[in-house]
Amino acid sequence: MIVEVHGLEVFGHHGVHEEERRDGQTFLVDVTLHAAEPRRDEVGATVDYRRVRDVVREVNESASYQLLETFAAAVADALMAAVPVGHVAVRVRKPGIAWAEWTAATAERP
Repeated sequence: MIVEVHGLEVFGHHGVHEEERRDGQTFLVDVTLHAAEPRRDEVGATVDYRRVRDVVREVNESASYQLLETFAAAVADALMAAVPVGHVAVRVRKPGIAWAEWTAATAERP
């Protein structure tokens, strides 16, 4: 079963440049999880999307990352520890780049 949460908007103090970390900016996080198919028709039988949202927010607020790559990896690691999945892919997008619509990095775990 593939579970997706895409376009989760967070405001973080990440970036290579000091002003990016000081002033903060918006990031978009896309999460794709591979989980067992639920055997019951209830939220407790699968990945709770709200938990995914909360983990992304917790990682975003817990540290300041210079690289999108390390931010995405930290979210992927936290999700693997927090929700019952066999595989996770986390893409962190940085919109509003002067020379591109957005830049991104994706981290995957087993």
